[in-house]
Amino acid sequence: MNAETRPVLKSAHAAYFTETVESVHHWTERLFSFRCTRNPALRFTAGQFVMIGLVVDGKPLVRAYSVASPPYDEGLEFLSIKVQDGPLTSRLQHIRPGDEILVGRKSVGTLVTDALLPGRTLWLYGTGTGLAPFLSLIREPEVYDRFERVVLLHGVRQVKELAYAAMIEALPRDEVLGELVGDKLLYYPTVTREPFRNQGRVTDLIRSGKLFSDLGLPRFTPESDRIMLCGSPEMLAETKDLLEGMGFEEGANSRPGHYVIEKAFVEK
Repeated sequence: MNAETRPVLKSAHAAYFTETVESVHHWTERLFSFRCTRNPALRFTAGQFVMIGLVVDGKPLVRAYSVASPPYDEGLEFLSIKVQDGPLTSRLQHIRPGDEILVGRKSVGTLVTDALLPGRTLWLYGTGTGLAPFLSLIREPEVYDRFERVVLLHGVRQVKELAYAAMIEALPRDEVLGELVGDKLLYYPTVTREPFRNQGRVTDLIRSGKLFSDLGLPRFTPESDRIMLCGSPEMLAETKDLLEGMGFEEGANSRPGHYVIEKAFVEK
């Protein structure tokens, strides 16, 4: 983006902050993440999303993206797929440090702990880039105050798509959060199309009981388990049916429940 573009970005779109890209990481040919600056006026709760995007033909082209960074981070981080003919991601995947992007001034979303009833174990289940909101939640101290255990499930097709795996596995040793996280965080990555230590779709692993035996934990019960879901519409629908068959009730910000889902999922 050249200098001539910047005045348009900063003056024409009052619903957005204009932020500067600081770094970009390409995980695979289909997956990338980036960090940008954060206006101090932007407030969000771990698990929420904002609208982000670019100015195209003088107009904002935006989509909902979960914030992957924790609320106390001075910057913002996002995880995205690349869709070659996607209106936004076909362009967004080419951003570089120094480029400017739009970030919505309002944060929203259902993947917040206040939408859940009190419980003992919090299960975070994301497929693909549905991992993003949980990257924020597992670095939020309040989460560990509210739950005895936090289990992060990440389902992908190929091993190389297990973004942030090293960071997640190192979190219990983090200088700042390590003492709080301790052994409360369990990470269960699983792959569907390649050999890996955990294989299969999470819903199948739930049905068979293998997920619980692998983790050494009892099966879900509405009395003690709380669940957050983020991923493809197909995964959400299947898991919703599975949970409700077990007696779980969906929660909302106005009426806490046993599980919550995020319907705003970027696919283009």
